[in-house]
Amino acid sequence: MLIWSKRWRKSAMNNLLATDLDFILERTVGFWDELRGERIFITGGTGFFGSWLLESFAWANRRLNLKSGAVVLTRNPEAFQKKINHLCLDPAIQFHRGDVMHFAFPAGSFSHIVHAATEASAALARDNPQLMYDTIVQGTQRVLEFAEHCRAQKMLFTSSGAVYGRQPPELSHISEDYVAKYENEDEKLSYGRGKRSAEDMCLQAMQSNQLEVKIARCFAFVGPYLPLDIHFAIGNFILAGLRGEPIVIKGDGTPYRSYLYAAELMVWLWKILFCGMSGRAYNVGSENAVNIAELAYKVAMHFDPVLEVQIAKQPVLGKLAERYVPSVRRAKEELGLEQEIDLDEAIERTKKWYLERYYG
Repeated sequence: MLIWSKRWRKSAMNNLLATDLDFILERTVGFWDELRGERIFITGGTGFFGSWLLESFAWANRRLNLKSGAVVLTRNPEAFQKKINHLCLDPAIQFHRGDVMHFAFPAGSFSHIVHAATEASAALARDNPQLMYDTIVQGTQRVLEFAEHCRAQKMLFTSSGAVYGRQPPELSHISEDYVAKYENEDEKLSYGRGKRSAEDMCLQAMQSNQLEVKIARCFAFVGPYLPLDIHFAIGNFILAGLRGEPIVIKGDGTPYRSYLYAAELMVWLWKILFCGMSGRAYNVGSENAVNIAELAYKVAMHFDPVLEVQIAKQPVLGKLAERYVPSVRRAKEELGLEQEIDLDEAIERTKKWYLERYYG
């Protein structure tokens, strides 16, 4: 145990995660006792969200001596070992091989479940929206069956801001009460509609047994472990900086997004799981909107020399910009959640982590 602890502490410090993990623990320390001596089951535990869920769980488990355990569903434990080996050395974390739609139930009891499976894959949503929809819905059904089987007490479902459909451009911030409008058949079948259908299944399961279900509708984020080479604009921009290349925007740069730092994302998710109202959906994200062009110039300023920004298209005169920005009033008022780390600091921390991990 001592050898593992030293290895993990050294790895975490080298990756600049210790400060972030302490930040998470300081803001959630009073809530972990309900996991003391218990086990938690996590799906999607090897993705961006999952990596942070496991890092923060392991940190709290060790610092608070919870004597808790986590079982993580994954199709490929070997790939995760290459990605974050120090977590694979943690005796409190076990990996359960399987697909979210068909996994065999792990033995034993679990008090908590975090269902964070199904990536927001733009390619899959574009090329096979039916498969995207089926994976979300059937995977959630399987997790709910397991929750009943293991008599879990609480479950967090990580949904998405995509459940609202396209945000009206005249609406600055979208709230949980907004009624979704899906504009075409592909949109109805893919990611957002799948997540909304899965939410409904969770609420039905909550009504038929003793399971408390909390829903986190997640928007956009930045931080260590964020994939830089897929469809996330902020990740693409940071990757260009790491490579010393210009930042290229293929559109006109007008769409608005907002970004919450990964460590804060964890504070929000753990607090929603432990303290959120059962059957309640909470938007998770930042209310501080920035358009894509502004974001590119912000990222560019964090590199030396400052990166060139290239914008392919001119804005259409008079056209309102697309928006994907949440209202988080509910999370603030009911759970006391606030954004503390601004976008510039989040970009800087993410850049430094990638520089050290891959370029140090």
